[in-house]
Amino acid sequence: MARSCATSKRRRPRQAGCDHRVPLAGAWDSGAEEWTAKEREEYANDLGDGRSLIEVSAKTNRSKADQDRPCGCHFEGDRCGYIADWIAVKVRWQPAVAPSEEAAPAENATRCPNAPVKVTFAP
Repeated sequence: MARSCATSKRRRPRQAGCDHRVPLAGAWDSGAEEWTAKEREEYANDLGDGRSLIEVSAKTNRSKADQDRPCGCHFEGDRCGYIADWIAVKVRWQPAVAPSEEAAPAENATRCPNAPVKVTFAP
């Protein structure tokens, strides 16, 4: 499971960094362009839910780029948990679900029927 940037204690920024579970570009394409500047800043720096910003290697972060769908690039062997967390972040911030993202919730329900999705709404 991915480590949250909110609780990470790693000290080597060149080897690890923080990445958005739902990329900034994906949020923008899903409606964040209509958010206020304050809402966009809060989303970009969200430490209120440990699933929003996750610790990843620099290599993994570069390979994912700004894909706007749950690519699974960071699922580290727990695809059900990854998709459940992705859904929770989408619901937390309530951007629209793009057509390229529509399969993720259905896939999660089919492949992971016992993976709960607990949501903490953004302030």
